[in-house]
Amino acid sequence: MKLKKSLAAAIVMVAGTGILLAPSSFAASGANAASGGVITYALPSQTQLNWFLPINNAADDSIYNAQLVDQVIKPMLWVNNDYTINWNSSIAKNITYNKAGTVYHVFLNPKWHWSNGQPVTSKDVLFTWNVVKAASAPNAPAPWPFVGAGTGDIPNGVKSVTASGKYEVTITLDKPANQQWFIYNGIIQLTPMPAAAWDKYKNITQEIKYLGQNASNPLFDKVVDGPFKVLSGTPSQAWTLVPNPKYDGHKSTVSKIVFDFEASNTAELAAIKTGAINVGYLDQSQLGSERSLTSAGDSVTAVYPFGIFWTEMNMWPGSPSAPIFNQLYVRQALQMSMDNQGISQDIYKGYAKPLDGPVPTVPSTKFYDPKLNHTPYPYNPAAAKKLLEEHGWKLVNGVMTKGKEKLKFRMIYVSGTTSSTDTAEVMQQDWKAIGVDVTLDPTPFSTFLQETSNKKDYSWQLAVGSGWIYDGPGFYPTGGELFSSTAPSGTGFKDKQEDALIQATHVPYATTQETMAHFFAYEDYTARMLPFLWGQNVATLVVTAPNVHNVPKYLDAATGFPQMQYWTVSGN
Repeated sequence: MKLKKSLAAAIVMVAGTGILLAPSSFAASGANAASGGVITYALPSQTQLNWFLPINNAADDSIYNAQLVDQVIKPMLWVNNDYTINWNSSIAKNITYNKAGTVYHVFLNPKWHWSNGQPVTSKDVLFTWNVVKAASAPNAPAPWPFVGAGTGDIPNGVKSVTASGKYEVTITLDKPANQQWFIYNGIIQLTPMPAAAWDKYKNITQEIKYLGQNASNPLFDKVVDGPFKVLSGTPSQAWTLVPNPKYDGHKSTVSKIVFDFEASNTAELAAIKTGAINVGYLDQSQLGSERSLTSAGDSVTAVYPFGIFWTEMNMWPGSPSAPIFNQLYVRQALQMSMDNQGISQDIYKGYAKPLDGPVPTVPSTKFYDPKLNHTPYPYNPAAAKKLLEEHGWKLVNGVMTKGKEKLKFRMIYVSGTTSSTDTAEVMQQDWKAIGVDVTLDPTPFSTFLQETSNKKDYSWQLAVGSGWIYDGPGFYPTGGELFSSTAPSGTGFKDKQEDALIQATHVPYATTQETMAHFFAYEDYTARMLPFLWGQNVATLVVTAPNVHNVPKYLDAATGFPQMQYWTVSGN
């Protein structure tokens, strides 16, 4: 998924580990919080919420949709900042498996109930499974297919899913799997959905049509098991949640949480200053403005997601640009002429970490290969230009040309923030210096996702402004959902060696050392093959009003999914 639970995120998003920029005004436990109060949570500029089911299609698979949905429909597994499973906040209370990694028993916690009073049971999990299977078919009716198809052995690697009791589900695979990989990338996708409310038809094709038709309606989620329920939703304005009084976990004390649409980062900052927004963000271009905010008691915290961000190259079969981008030397030349370090320092003021492969350096995890402590393709435009010339390209009227082919591309980028525009313009200038002619086209985030997820949209050749948060499916970052030949969230990149290395990370091994050796082999090869052009992991500068508490503590920041029921407001 693209910066969503793996699908896509625009550059600004709430995630990561904190670096304090200003003295914090938070009460660590929210001890002074009173019952009531409104939290107005700023969405990234020009971002719409447009999908309200816990399973997604590709065009609407954004982390921002998921942030709302996870407040109303509880995930099967909730993962902490340190990537351990938070069983207290998960529908599952335990998972066991055999040594071969072929049979898994998922035990549901009987404490969870839907808002209609019915318990969350194996029946709900089986309903989800049947929907996932049907929605994963290539010929599934629009707006499907399911974006997670092919990730974590879901659904084609699964032999059976059966109810072994009211609160137990048994999953049997066709072949052995790395147990942690299957739990974090496969089982995590089976969020129980309310079968009694949503399972309307005996015909599964008719059922997924029904769900697809209602996916864009926020008020469809009337039966919920999460800490909140939806009150209203108006595109380009706001989406409002209120506490679910029948929630079986920690109940929210606020009166409502508003996901607020922002026309631009300038408008968002103005709303923070007036108090219309009390949980928001600064664009890096606005650094300096934080002085006026912190003097009023606001706090600003820099946080990083565990994710990767990139420039996509349209390599889908049929795309006129595919034959060009399928040449590794072209991808290498483009990467070597991107000044990621300069962009990180000059545009993001140091609050961005250049990427050199499919695993970020920050936050620190066991998955980053220490051998990749420098980029395989350091910034060197002279070498990039020479590489193209060695393969027969020549400058003609300032554009690299070879026969009838020209390195002339349309690049879409996520609009709405100064820093994203500045980044696209720097890339355009750097590529021009080696004879690559790029026309820039700013695009709202939701439209950007729709264009880049359409395998038959050949109108764009390059796309910058999205990425992937390793948050499930994708917590175990082996790349199958991105870089394999059948990747549901890829760009048409195909490589047999890549497929083999990814597959090698999916099987169980006797020791952790052997497991990580296979993972690093995949990671290093992917870094050099450039299925995407590596960009920067950009920090979000989270702004919180002085009377809002517990936001940093319960951001679950590395994964990007806050536990908003713990956010409180004082002074009401």
